[in-house]
Amino acid sequence: MYIDLDGQGPRYAQLIRALKTAILESRLAAGSRVPASRSLANELGISRNTVIAAYDQLQAEGFLHGRVGSGSFVADLGNRPTAPRLQAGDALAAPLSAFARRALAVSDGALIPGRQHRGLRFNLQYGLPLTNPALASAWRREINRASERAEFDYPDAQGLPALREQICDYLARRRGVTASPENVLVISGTQQAFALASRVLLDDGETVVLEDPHYRGARQIFSAYGARVRGVRVDDAGLVPSALPKQARLAVVTPSHQFPTGALLPLARRVELLEWAAARKAWLIEDDYDGEFRFGGRPLAALKSLDHDGRVIYIGSYSKTLFPALRLGYMVLPESLGDAFRAAKWLEDRGSNTLEQAALAHFMATGGFERHLRRAAQSLRARRTAMLGGLRKHTGDAFEVVDSNAGMHLTAWLRSGSHAECERLAAHARERGLGLYTVAPYSFQNSARPGLLLGYAGLPPADIEAALRLLGRCLRETGLIG
Repeated sequence: MYIDLDGQGPRYAQLIRALKTAILESRLAAGSRVPASRSLANELGISRNTVIAAYDQLQAEGFLHGRVGSGSFVADLGNRPTAPRLQAGDALAAPLSAFARRALAVSDGALIPGRQHRGLRFNLQYGLPLTNPALASAWRREINRASERAEFDYPDAQGLPALREQICDYLARRRGVTASPENVLVISGTQQAFALASRVLLDDGETVVLEDPHYRGARQIFSAYGARVRGVRVDDAGLVPSALPKQARLAVVTPSHQFPTGALLPLARRVELLEWAAARKAWLIEDDYDGEFRFGGRPLAALKSLDHDGRVIYIGSYSKTLFPALRLGYMVLPESLGDAFRAAKWLEDRGSNTLEQAALAHFMATGGFERHLRRAAQSLRARRTAMLGGLRKHTGDAFEVVDSNAGMHLTAWLRSGSHAECERLAAHARERGLGLYTVAPYSFQNSARPGLLLGYAGLPPADIEAALRLLGRCLRETGLIG
């Protein structure tokens, strides 16, 4: 009998695969005796113990059976029609669900923050973390402490009670949101919040409203789940409530710092938005992605603080306030939706990482989180100042810069030029080691003005100055300024 080992992994695993293939392809017929372990070991140049281990495993899986004093024999597995084997380079064509087809159509991992910076001298991509050695040290201490006290059972799917209590305390003081721990659901981040909302609130074909421009990840999630996604116009004051459709199941809004324009939704529009949702029995998701960082006074109260009808689902994430690798966030749910969202979360992953939840709860309870926020705000303010100064100094009047005095990015609209010219500028800058990112992917069919989304969290002020000097050179080289 010819046995061909494929060279992948341990010898006994190679032998198991080779014998299984021979049996399934009927090259070893049912009832036939396999070679003695000593003989096969000599033939293949491997140890006898390796052959014995492979035979034992195949007997345990039912491929072989042993007869005392006679050896091992191929088990009768029934009629097995021989299927043609795939040739090298062939791929198995698997039928996909409608969800999988839509997910493949909308996903683009290349746009994930951090994935495009390799090989660049300077990267102005939004979403890169604020590097903070003090935070890294503090987090190691918190993880070590949590490990010493950890319970290694399955987590509470709703989230660690201690963390939910800290979230409620924080939101009441910093965001004007009064919530009970029973209404808080700990999640793995904003993307999971949108996925859970899709499962709980939407049937195929129902309408979801997004601001235009908007956070692209929301459009991807809702589209993948089969929703009809519509854009609603944004102006200098944020979403325009009069442009909302007469019927929609859900609207996703960023009232405290519109993404990506930076606009702040005024009180009158907030009230109008809430009235629209109540009249149509629609839900509002308030994505408060970086509301903590305002450089002109205290952060503004959240839309959720005005919600008296239980129509607002508030979501927060620690990806911006701490670091993206943490993968923790939270939802504050209307009481009427709590059971459904908790059930959906339990079915999806049985709960988020308990160890990191415990570390975060203690970090917040001891004041470490808010001390970090104060230090981060100081650093971001210095970086924002460097970016504004660098734009004025090096880019002339090429851009109209929107400064909302908040957040971790600026939007710079191209005063004259097309989307194509903006993309050409970004491509030219990349060749020179500068990462630039256009607003176009965040809008429906390039409906927004041509412009750049300039993130400043990932670079210190000196590097931001150098990056904008290089941007000015790229503008001149592409003919966008003289």
